[in-house]
Amino acid sequence: MLFRRRIRPNLRERLRVALWPRRSWGRSLRYIGKRVLRLSASPHSIAAGFAAGALVSLTPFVGLHFILAAAIAFVTGGNLLASAFGTAVGNPLTFPFLWAASYRVGRWILGMRDEAEPPIDMSEGVFAHSFDAIWPVLKPMLVGAVPLGILTWFIFYVLVRTTVRSFQEARRRQFAERAARIAQPTRNDNGRSG
Repeated sequence: MLFRRRIRPNLRERLRVALWPRRSWGRSLRYIGKRVLRLSASPHSIAAGFAAGALVSLTPFVGLHFILAAAIAFVTGGNLLASAFGTAVGNPLTFPFLWAASYRVGRWILGMRDEAEPPIDMSEGVFAHSFDAIWPVLKPMLVGAVPLGILTWFIFYVLVRTTVRSFQEARRRQFAERAARIAQPTRNDNGRSG
């Protein structure tokens, strides 16, 4: 293969790269931004898909984010690939903030203001506990994710739609100018077009 690495990374290196980019977060975000802008779909479709991925990032269902984002994008008429890019809003750096916000908003909506709950011991993993032990944390997160997710959807929809529309219009103008330059007849030294 032309672009294959000479030394194959081991499992530990692949996991590290999956959780933390090789170069930097800024470069990864710029790459995702350029990929979203260059999708060949309508501004509404791209914006609705990306916003669906951002909405799903607020939910605690980490393993299901791509599937949930694709389902919401399908319902809203969004682009499925853009929904996958939108799930990048939720990443190891933002998950603690997103989940803490959804948990606090959920507790506020449910009226669980100052109730002190004993912490759940997760040292043995999530699957070592029954669903009843995890539900007191999961329920406020799900309830809080709904209004925050809807707000997030609208914010990202407006931002992405505006950006994609202006990018596509600038690109169309650029292609039209290039086509006009190519279509102009060239003149030789005698003044004749040729």
